[in-house]
Amino acid sequence: MNRHDLHELQDAHTYPSLTITLPTHRTRPDNRQDPIRVKNLVTEGTNRLLGEFSKREVAPLLDRLNSLVDAIDYDNTLDGLVLAVNRDMAREYVLPFTLNERVVVDDTFFTRDLVRALNRARRYWVLSLSEQPTRLFAATREDLEEITTGGFPMRHTGPGGDTVLPGGIGINTSAYRDDRHRQFFRDVDKAFRVFMAEDPLPLALAGVDRYLAFFREVSADDEIIATLRGNVDHLSPHDLGRRIWPNVSDAFTARRREVLQRLDTAVGQRRAASTLAEVWHLAGLGRGKVLVVEEGYHQPARVNAHGQLDLNVDDPTAPDVMDDAVDEVITMVLGKGGQVVFVDDRELALHDRIALILRY
Repeated sequence: MNRHDLHELQDAHTYPSLTITLPTHRTRPDNRQDPIRVKNLVTEGTNRLLGEFSKREVAPLLDRLNSLVDAIDYDNTLDGLVLAVNRDMAREYVLPFTLNERVVVDDTFFTRDLVRALNRARRYWVLSLSEQPTRLFAATREDLEEITTGGFPMRHTGPGGDTVLPGGIGINTSAYRDDRHRQFFRDVDKAFRVFMAEDPLPLALAGVDRYLAFFREVSADDEIIATLRGNVDHLSPHDLGRRIWPNVSDAFTARRREVLQRLDTAVGQRRAASTLAEVWHLAGLGRGKVLVVEEGYHQPARVNAHGQLDLNVDDPTAPDVMDDAVDEVITMVLGKGGQVVFVDDRELALHDRIALILRY
């Protein structure tokens, strides 16, 4: 799942919309219980629907749900599973992070757990650069999921790729090949921009030095977080993830240290804000350049009559209370083109666990 998938779910408004989320298991024998848990939750959801609607009214939804469940590949699950079904759509998402067990019937899909998981997971893009072909992966830690839309995987079909280079007197085949490679990787970068615009994450590259150099030369991306050098065409997503994640992990650690230094500098220049209420206010104005937040910080809150964030919440389950105002801030900053960097708990003690580096 990526932010495009999340937005698709959030944009759906149809009653009834059924959301089922649950933790799953990657290996035997633990994953043997997963079909049973899914069946029980599907039964619960079905009974709730039939308690409110006639069987004829919800038959299309239940047909979609049953078809979705029948297609689940329990041998290739990860840590979490989402089933989202209404009369117009049916979606299954296999996720590399644990979700709570829930059955929700509403006029929208239940996405709170997904927002939290997407916001706080170590997520990044991977481009495996090659002529035959270049592959794009959505990555969470060492788990890679190949993207097969938007033109990916991309194969170099022109001269120097699938097509023979021109020959003859006066033609520098080496220069011609290089020029065609630049154009190919320029096309790769253009196709990737669409995904980056929808889900702006750090980018890791894998490939031989020649292709890495071409891509860096033509790419507009200045946040390449890590590089894995060498021919990786033969690697499965699983093996590529295991190979590239240590490099990315080290880069995330270095990024955390660097952003803490930037925060200190911004504080000295009076271009930083601290405390959740102040950060929430300024993030809503679009002033957030980089949000720095402790990994384990969660805080229910409500917006008072003056439009200010009120953290004095007696009942976190009350209808007017945000389950987690921290995740709301994260979503706001990302939605306005800012960045989010997580740090270890207690690293932002002087800022009350959250800080915002300001654009102005």
